[in-house]
Amino acid sequence: MMMQGRQLALALMLLHLLLWHESVTIEVPQDPKILADLRQPPTITKQSVKDYIVDPRDNIIIECEAKGNPVPTFSWRRNGKFFNIGKDPRVTMRKRSGTLEIGFRNGGRPEDYEGEYQCFSGNDHGLAMSNKILLRVSKAPLWPKEVLEPVVVTEGSSLVLPCNPPPGLPPPFTFWMNSMMSPIPQDKRVSKGLNGDLYFSNVMAQDAQNDFSCSARFLFTHTIQQKNPFTLKVFTNDPYNDTSYNDSDPYGGRKVVESTPTFLSPLGSESAKMVLRDEQLLLECIAAGLPTPTTKWFKKGGDLPGRKVKFENYNKTMKIINVSEEDAGEYVCMANNHLGSIRHSIFVQVKAAPYWLDKPTNLVLAPEENGRLVCRANGNPKPSIQWLVNGLPIDSSVPDPSRQMMGDTIIFRSVQMGSSAVYQCNASNQHGYLLANAFVSVIDMRPRMLGPKNQLIKVIENNRTFLDCPFFGSPFPELRWFKNGQGSGLDGGQYRAYMNGTLEIKRARAEDEGTYTCVASSILGMAENQVRLEVKEPSRIVRAPEHQSAIRGSTARFDCKVKFDPSLPVTVAWTKDDKPIYLGWRLRKDEESLTIPNINEGDEGIYTCTVKTEIDQDSASARLTVLEEASLNPSVSSALPPDRPDPPMDLELSDPAARSVRLTWIPGNDHRSPVTEFLVQFEEDRWEPGRWQDLATYPGDLNSVILQLTPFVNYQFRVISINAVGHSEPSHPSPKYQTSSAAPDVIPRGLRGWGSEKDNMEVTWEPLLDLEKNGPNLHYCVWWRRKDSDGEWNNVTIIGLKHVVRNTETYVPYEIKIQARNELGAGPESNVVIGYSGEDKPTSAPTELHVSKVDSSKANIQWKPVDQVSVRGEFKEYRLYYWRESSHVPGLVFRKENKTKGFYTTVAEPSAILSDLVPFSRYKMFMVAANNRYEGPPSNTVEFSTKEGVPDAPSFFRIKRRGFDSIHLEWDKPLEPNGLLIGYQLKYQTANGSRQGRPRLETFLPNVTEFTLRLPDRSTRYNFYLSALTQVGAGEIFAEESPFFANEGDKTMKTVRVTQQPPITVADLIVGAKYHLRVYSHELSSVTSKSVTFETKAAYIDQVDIATQGWFIGLMCAIALIILILLIVCFIKRSRGGKYPVRDKKDLPLDAVDHKDPDGSFDYHSDEDNKPLQGSQTSLEGNVKESDDSLVDYGEGGDGQFNEDGSFIGQYTVKKDKDETEGNESSEATSPVNAIYSLA
Repeated sequence: MMMQGRQLALALMLLHLLLWHESVTIEVPQDPKILADLRQPPTITKQSVKDYIVDPRDNIIIECEAKGNPVPTFSWRRNGKFFNIGKDPRVTMRKRSGTLEIGFRNGGRPEDYEGEYQCFSGNDHGLAMSNKILLRVSKAPLWPKEVLEPVVVTEGSSLVLPCNPPPGLPPPFTFWMNSMMSPIPQDKRVSKGLNGDLYFSNVMAQDAQNDFSCSARFLFTHTIQQKNPFTLKVFTNDPYNDTSYNDSDPYGGRKVVESTPTFLSPLGSESAKMVLRDEQLLLECIAAGLPTPTTKWFKKGGDLPGRKVKFENYNKTMKIINVSEEDAGEYVCMANNHLGSIRHSIFVQVKAAPYWLDKPTNLVLAPEENGRLVCRANGNPKPSIQWLVNGLPIDSSVPDPSRQMMGDTIIFRSVQMGSSAVYQCNASNQHGYLLANAFVSVIDMRPRMLGPKNQLIKVIENNRTFLDCPFFGSPFPELRWFKNGQGSGLDGGQYRAYMNGTLEIKRARAEDEGTYTCVASSILGMAENQVRLEVKEPSRIVRAPEHQSAIRGSTARFDCKVKFDPSLPVTVAWTKDDKPIYLGWRLRKDEESLTIPNINEGDEGIYTCTVKTEIDQDSASARLTVLEEASLNPSVSSALPPDRPDPPMDLELSDPAARSVRLTWIPGNDHRSPVTEFLVQFEEDRWEPGRWQDLATYPGDLNSVILQLTPFVNYQFRVISINAVGHSEPSHPSPKYQTSSAAPDVIPRGLRGWGSEKDNMEVTWEPLLDLEKNGPNLHYCVWWRRKDSDGEWNNVTIIGLKHVVRNTETYVPYEIKIQARNELGAGPESNVVIGYSGEDKPTSAPTELHVSKVDSSKANIQWKPVDQVSVRGEFKEYRLYYWRESSHVPGLVFRKENKTKGFYTTVAEPSAILSDLVPFSRYKMFMVAANNRYEGPPSNTVEFSTKEGVPDAPSFFRIKRRGFDSIHLEWDKPLEPNGLLIGYQLKYQTANGSRQGRPRLETFLPNVTEFTLRLPDRSTRYNFYLSALTQVGAGEIFAEESPFFANEGDKTMKTVRVTQQPPITVADLIVGAKYHLRVYSHELSSVTSKSVTFETKAAYIDQVDIATQGWFIGLMCAIALIILILLIVCFIKRSRGGKYPVRDKKDLPLDAVDHKDPDGSFDYHSDEDNKPLQGSQTSLEGNVKESDDSLVDYGEGGDGQFNEDGSFIGQYTVKKDKDETEGNESSEATSPVNAIYSLA
C-alpha cells in the first residue's frame, strides 16, 4: 500500500513538471546605464587557486574580487573561523576588493600564515563565497649529510644508483651530473627513472671513469642542491683497454656473461596504478639484461590510444595525456633481447574528482516568473551534492515559499521582489570538490533601448541586411518592427525578426529604403527607436583590365571603368602585385584607365584596379607581359605573336572518395603566353545531359587537383586552359565517375505558411536543386501545429511543393518546419517558421471620421478605431480613400483620380495627417479597416476644402532671339494655379561666367504671356526666373538662360571613342560652329591623322552691318596708310629742291635775310637756319646741338659730295656716329626719313 502511494506521488510530481511552464531567463546586457540602475547580488570574478603555494621571499597575496550592485563588502575565514584582519598589522585588504596582502617587512614568518582561507562577498541581495584556498609556503630543504662508500659492481651486471632527494614543496626536478658538472649521457642502457634513480641495464668498464652525483632543482627558490657523488668500481675478467672500445663491440672483445631480461622497475610480474581523470598517466618499465633489452608496450583487450599516447626515455616510459575512463585497463610492457623476454602487467584505475555536467548559472527573473537552478556533477566515486544559500546550508536558511528542492534542482515559481539571493552548489568526493555560485535576481524594469538613436544604415542593393535594435526590460518585452510608421509588424516574407531585436531583410531593394521603427513593450511601458535605411547601388567595374603583352619601350594601357552609387564617395586605386602603385612622371592614371609609357621588364606583373566605397568594393586584375624588342633580339623578330593555348591532354581520375576525386592532366602548348588558370567543367547525364557547367578554376601552375563533388551524380570532366590571349579549346572528356548516394544536405528554402481561404493554410517551399537531391526518390516531410499549444506535431510526407492544411480557424498562428528526404535517409530539419491560417473580411468600420485642421496641402484627420477582434486577421492598416471632387478655380479642367493612404496605429484615439493635397480644391474621403487580404465596410464620407496656395510653375517658358538687339520671351499659365492668378513676376540679371549682375524685376497682369527685352550689347547674356502669383505669394520658379549666338561659345575639345569601322557619325555639334577634327590611336596617341577643319550650318543668318566687319575695317586702314606714305614722299622730294651755286665766300656767316642773286637764284640761308633743325636737341645751357642732317656733315665735314656746278647731291644718309650710339633716339623718331625707315 505504501509502495502504491509513493508511486502515485511520483506520478503527480512528474505530471506537475510537465504542465509547469518555465520562463526564459533574462540576459542582462553589459550596458553601463543598465548596470548602474540594476540591483544584483554579488558575483566572485577572481580568486586564487585552491592549492596555493607561495615563495617565502615575497609578500603573500590572496586574491578575491567580486562585482555587484550595491558594491559588495568582503570578509575572510581562516581554518573555518572568522579571520579578523584588523587585529593583524601585517595583513591589509585592498580598497573596493577582498584581496589580502600579507607583508613581512617588519618581521614575521610566512609559515605562520599557512592554512585554509575562504573569502565571502556580500551586499543587500546575497552573499557569495570563494573556493577554500589552501595556502602553503614553498620549501627547499637541504640534502642530508651522508658518506657514500664506493659502489663495486661486476661488468655486465645491472645497477641502480638511488637519488632520494629531500622532500620539497613542490617536489624538485632531479638530474644526474659528474664531478665536471657535465650531464651524464643517457641512452637505451643508462637512464633516469621517474623516481630520480639512475638505472644501468648493464654496467660497462668505462662507466668507472665517471663519478655520479644526483642534483635537485627547486622551482620556486631557483636553487640547485647536489648529493655527494657515487664512485663506481667495475670488476672485469680481462684488463680494460680504451683503444679496444668501439660501438659494434662495446666490451672490446672481452668475454662478458650475457643475461636474460629482468625488471629493475617495477618489481614483480604485476603492479597497480591509480590516475585521476584529465590528468596524465605515466607508466615505467626499466629492464636489466645483456645485451640491453628493448621495451614494447601493449594494452590487453584493446589498442593504445594513438592520439594521446607518447613514448619517452627510449621507450621505457609511456605517457597518456588527458586520461579518460576508457583508458583504464591492463597495460603490458615487454622487455626482450635474443636470450629471452619478460612481461609486466600494470592495472590502471581511473578515478575522477568531481566535474561539471550542468553547472548552475545566474538566473534573472521578473516578478511572477518561473525558473530553476540545476547542479549536476559526475565523478568516481559519484560526488554528493549540497546546496547552500548565502553561504548557509539551504535546510537552515529562511524558508522561501517560491522555492522547492528536487534533488540536484531548485524550482522557483512565481518569484517576488525580495527573493534575490546567491545559491552555492558544492559537489565533492574523496578526490576533490567543486563550488559554484549562482544568484537569483528578481528585477522589474521598464523597456529601454540600448542602441544609438536614429542610426543611419547604408547597405548595398540585393544584399542581406540586418537592422539591430538592442533592448532590455523586465519582464522581457515584446518587440515589433514597423516601416515608415505604417503597416503591421514586419515578420515574414523577406523580413525576419529575431528575439534579440534584430530585423533581417533577406534582399535589400530600393523600395526597402525608409525609416524602420522598433517598439519594445511590456506591462511596465514601452520604448522605441528608429533606424534609417538607405539602399545603395553596388560598386562594380563595368570595363575591367585585360591581360596583355607589349614590347619593351611601348605604351601599355589598362582600362578600369567603374559604376557606383553617386551618393557615396568613391576611390579608385591601382596595385601591382598587391603593392600600391606610386604615380609619378611616368605612370599616369585618369578616371577610366592606367597608362604605362615606355614599359620595361620591371613593369611586368599583375595589375589590380580596386574601386572602394565606405560599404563595398570591387576589383579586377590583369597581367602585363613584357616582350623583348625585336631590334634588340633577332631571335624574337622571327617569332610568332602570342596565341591561345592548346587544350590539356590525358585527363586521369584517381583517389576516388564519396564526395571527391583527383583529376590530373598534362597542359598543352601555351604558345608564348603563359597559362594563368585552368577551368574545370563537368557534364552529368541525369538532370541536364549534354550541358557543360563550370565547376572550379585553378591557378595555371597546377595540373592535379581534388574536385569537390555532389552525391548521386554521374560526372564527366573536361579542362580549358586560359592565358592572356584567350581560352583554349576544351580537352577531351575524362572517364565517367559516379558518386554514391547520400541523404540530403540542404534544408528546403522559402518555407512559409499563409491562408488562401479563411479556413485553410497553404504551406509552400522552394524545391531542392537537382544537384542538391543527393539520391533517388526525393520527398519532403512537413510538420505543423498550433503555436503555444505544446501539442503533438501533425506531419505529412509529400512529393510536391505545397500542402494545404484545411478546416482551420480564422487567422491562427502555426509552427511549421520541413525536412527533405530520399532513399538514403533524412536531411537536416529547418528552423521553426510561424505561419498563419487565412483571413476573413473585417466586420467593423471606423467611426466619427472628421477633419480637425486644413491648410493648402495637408489635412489633420481623426476617427474612432475598430475592435481588433473584428479585423479577423492581422491588422494591417486603416486605409483612407480620398479623391479631388472639384477645384475652386473657375473653368479649371483636371482628371479625377482615386487615391489611398494607409495608417498603422493601435492607439485609443488615432489621428493622422493627409498630405500632398492640391490647394484650393474640394475633397471627399472615407476610411476602412484592412487586414492582409480584405477590407472592412466603409466609414462615413467626409467632405472638406483646401485653402489657396502658391501656384505651380508656368506650363512652358520659351526664349527666342527676334532681332539683333532684343530677346523675346513667351510663357503660358500653370497647369495647377492652386488659387486665383493675379499676375506673373519675371526676375532677370546679366550673367558673365560665375559673376552675375544686379537683378531686375518685371511684373505682368495675368493675361500677359509675352515680353520683349532690348539688349544693350549683343554679347550680353541673361538668366531669367519666371513665376506665377496668387494672393498667397509667388509660386514655383521656371528658370531659363538666354541662348548663344551661332558663333558664340568657348573653345572646347571632346573625345569620341570609336569601336566600329568607318564611316561614323559625330553628333551633338553646335550649329554654325567651326570644328577641327583628327583621328588618333587609342593605344598610341602619337599615331594620328592630319587635322581636318569643317563648319556646321547656321540655324539662321544674322543681319550683317558692313561697318562692323573686320575685313572692311582692315581695308580702310590699309588705304589710309598708303595715302600717308605718299604724302610723306612728296614732302621729302619738295624739301630737297633743285641745284644751288657754290658761294665764293662760303666761310662768311649767313645773313639773317635772304639775298637774291642777279641770276635769280637764292643763297642757301634763311631765318630758319638760326633755329635748331627738326630732330636736334637743345642743351641745358640753351646751346643748340648740331643735327645729324646739318651741312657740316655733308659739306664742310669732308664727307659730303657736290656736283660740278656746286649743287649738293640730293641724297640723305643716316650717319651712325658716337651721338647716336649714346642714346639720341629722338632725332630719328621725329625725322620724316627715319619714320619711313622704321615702317620699311
